[in-house]
Amino acid sequence: MDYWMDFASMLVRWLHVITAIAWIGSSFYFIWLDLSLRRANALPEGVKGESWLVHGGGFYRVRKYLVAPEEMPGTLHWFKYESYFTWISGFALLGITYYWGAEAYLLDPAVSGISPLVAIGLSLASLAVGWLLYHALCLSPLGRNVWALAAAVYVVIIAAAWGYSELYSSRAALLHTGALVATWMTANVFFVIIPNQKKTVRALQAGEDPDPALGLEAKQRSTHNNYLTLPVLFMMLSNHYPMTFVGEWLWLLVGAVVLLGGIIRDYFNASHTGHGGWRVWWQWPTAAVLALGIALSLRPEPVTIDPAAAAVSDGAIRTIVNNHCISCHAANPSFPGYNEPPAGVRLESLDDVRRYASQVHAQTIASRAMPLGNMTEMTEAEREQLAAWLAAQ
Repeated sequence: MDYWMDFASMLVRWLHVITAIAWIGSSFYFIWLDLSLRRANALPEGVKGESWLVHGGGFYRVRKYLVAPEEMPGTLHWFKYESYFTWISGFALLGITYYWGAEAYLLDPAVSGISPLVAIGLSLASLAVGWLLYHALCLSPLGRNVWALAAAVYVVIIAAAWGYSELYSSRAALLHTGALVATWMTANVFFVIIPNQKKTVRALQAGEDPDPALGLEAKQRSTHNNYLTLPVLFMMLSNHYPMTFVGEWLWLLVGAVVLLGGIIRDYFNASHTGHGGWRVWWQWPTAAVLALGIALSLRPEPVTIDPAAAAVSDGAIRTIVNNHCISCHAANPSFPGYNEPPAGVRLESLDDVRRYASQVHAQTIASRAMPLGNMTEMTEAEREQLAAWLAAQ
């Protein structure tokens, strides 16, 4: 059973990456296209602008209508399934990894004492309630003011990150924040963008004038998706970097990452429109300073070694590793769900521990990401002993 769950996880993760690349690619392309449109002579009535492209040995001429063409073309291409399957595959991964392995990945006894069932229920509820709150903000009077809405959404994201960090492990809290925002993005496509486009198509087919407000609303949500893409990617990739598991300060990291990703996207968006000068020069220096601030804040503090613990015996370390590491990091792991040691790291001898000293330090001492969910209840004293022993090698 463990093998098949692992194999399913690999296939679903592969699908998730494929569909995410397709969705992000089409999203970035259409934002670029919309901002790159230029007015030209003799454009048909109702056309906002056009753009000439060259790719793959051919030339393309693309035009955008302010609302819709006078007649519906025979073939109309829709861009929606990339979004749908990115979310479906992502949710499947959430279930396989964090719901199926809730005690190891979702929960941390040091954070909260909720049961796996309650934790999963809160996870599902938060995704639904989070979308309803975001959607309500967009429909409220705040939705008519770009900056007011951006500020409100920013506060909601930070509040969600704080709430998740009070319930789940740092790893799960950061991923859940990304999953929440990704849910908004796909829900924007499913509940707003595509339905509005379908209403426009039906109006044309019925010989009626489409409502311009439908296109404006869809454009608003598409722009939100564009600015939120890079922060979501960071939150999803963070699972592979324990330095980002910052516990009570998770909300601050999320706030900085949302700003950083938004600034980077704003540079490209401004560049696509042909802007120069101050409108584009400020983004990269600001992003660099913000990225440096994030890097410095994530840098682990030097471990202070108690002189009394400096002379830790090999036998004591062997006991610590056997009690807290070997169930996963062995040739034949005994921990449920593992058929081989994670990342190929085996800690069956002290020479193995020395070989992977930097990884052991990063995972167990600097970030405290291991043991998973601290299910083996590794104590601070044991971490200090391990740190002292590693420093002496």
